[in-house]
Amino acid sequence: MSTTRTPRASASRSRSRSRPDRQAAHRRDLLHGMLRVRRFEERCVELYSEARIRGFMHLCIGEEAVAVGVTEALTADDAVVSTYREHGHALARGVPADAVMAEMFGKVTGCSRGRGGSMHLFDAGRRFYGGNAIVGGGLPLAAGLALADRMTGRPRVTCCFFGDGAFAEGEFHETANLAALWGLPVLFVCENNLYAMGTALSRHQAQTDLALRAAAYGMVSWAVDGMDAAAVEDAARRAVEGVRAGSGPHFLEMRTYRFRAHSMYDSDRYRDKAEIERWRERDPVELLARLMRERGELPDETLTGLEDEVRAEIDDAVRAAEQAPEEPVEDLLTYVTSPPAEVNRP
Repeated sequence: MSTTRTPRASASRSRSRSRPDRQAAHRRDLLHGMLRVRRFEERCVELYSEARIRGFMHLCIGEEAVAVGVTEALTADDAVVSTYREHGHALARGVPADAVMAEMFGKVTGCSRGRGGSMHLFDAGRRFYGGNAIVGGGLPLAAGLALADRMTGRPRVTCCFFGDGAFAEGEFHETANLAALWGLPVLFVCENNLYAMGTALSRHQAQTDLALRAAAYGMVSWAVDGMDAAAVEDAARRAVEGVRAGSGPHFLEMRTYRFRAHSMYDSDRYRDKAEIERWRERDPVELLARLMRERGELPDETLTGLEDEVRAEIDDAVRAAEQAPEEPVEDLLTYVTSPPAEVNRP
């Protein structure tokens, strides 16, 4: 007795076959995103060492899974508020690499016209409301953005990144309380890399389970493996869905680690070198690449192609930044708000 395959069954099998392909392609996108951040910052280290980039610079090498995984869960209408360690957040959000690099060089083509530098990347058109040099300084800004969306009925989410050191600041507790009290659509993402500058978490927090502390404000909170890009994205998507559905603010404690010192000026004497090496064994870029190789999704030529694409993009960004003009002296007071003339100065 012969059987005939129905169109419905055929379509079902086709969808089933294509789903792993889509998943593999998405993992390639995650890997590509993390490679862009990693290689961009590695180039910045070289440029800084050559004194072609000046000022303060804080790197997120080791924390790329958080930036890339979380932003995958956001839409273009959602807002992002960041910290001074924000290169990865900006790139993952879609701020062009050449605009970020030009900002590092202090050129007028930078995303902040060269006025902000490494710590103050900003792109209102992409709803990226900046790095912030003040620890915890972005938290009340995020609450304000979310409150505006709530009052105007816009179905947006504001995602606010901050470090574990912000738990020692009043801004976190005030913002968390108001966000929960008013049911604001905020996703709090704490990048817990175990150190507030050079102070270990256990030395500045009596309770080191930060998700547990956040839950005390009535927020849905949980901890996430911040070295696993897929786990980060999954947690972020669930949290964003909850916030967008009207369940109030959510809190994610991303347990991650920065492989380099707090800043380029930091001698990094406060950490045990063996601790750093243990965390390097869980490098988020290598973890994802290893998983993809095991699944047969990352042949050598594919990885080489990704690396070449990223390198070319960064090379172009550096060349553009070097050739870009500095802001004319006569324009330096543009966008600077002056006090009214009648204000008495001492």
